[in-house]
Amino acid sequence: MLKEFKAFVMRGNVLDLAVGVIIGAAFGKIVSSLVDDILMPPIGLLVKNVNFTDLVVGLNGKSYPTLAAAKADGAPTLNYGIFLNTIINFLIVAFCVFIIIQLVNHWVNKPAPPAPPTTKDCPQCAMSIPIAAKRCGHCTSQLA
Repeated sequence: MLKEFKAFVMRGNVLDLAVGVIIGAAFGKIVSSLVDDILMPPIGLLVKNVNFTDLVVGLNGKSYPTLAAAKADGAPTLNYGIFLNTIINFLIVAFCVFIIIQLVNHWVNKPAPPAPPTTKDCPQCAMSIPIAAKRCGHCTSQLA
């Protein structure tokens, strides 16, 4: 059973998947930082200095200016600002993956160059003959 497990783990596609998951997690952190630290502050500034992570609704009926204030009070909250950040993260990751897939498909699916011709037409009888032929096999005319 240990040999079978080792064979399973050492297969190429399992290792490729592991590398993909690790790179994906790191990429997700980069995108989260991009959204939280670069994109959301200017967007919050455009919508009157709103910090999206502080957009909360207290379920106890009270209003809280920040998420930290709600947590300090021990109130249950709906953190819709964090949810908005997460949606923006997802959209950016999905768009980046889309672009990467488009590039890879463009590189992989390039049409192969046309193969060089292997035949030519006989000038006398117009039948197809090999390029290297010195005499037509159909009409026996001498080719230049």
